[in-house]
Amino acid sequence: MKSNKPRTLQKNIEFFTAALSQCKVSAWQEDPAGVYCEVGCGIVERISEDSVRIRNNDGTKSHYARDITMFQTEK
Repeated sequence: MKSNKPRTLQKNIEFFTAALSQCKVSAWQEDPAGVYCEVGCGIVERISEDSVRIRNNDGTKSHYARDITMFQTEK
């Protein structure tokens, strides 16, 4: 999945591929002003229809709702 530009992940197969390749994924959410801000970054560990679990760079794990979060591969 390595490329020169970030790629947005939406389908289960895209998350699965990112998890298998262990590429870094950024999680982005809108702030109250409608601007997307990065809220997390790490390796995809688990996906469901509703959420994605990411292992952060410091080893902690975070869950993000798929309906309010945009996921992108890192450059």
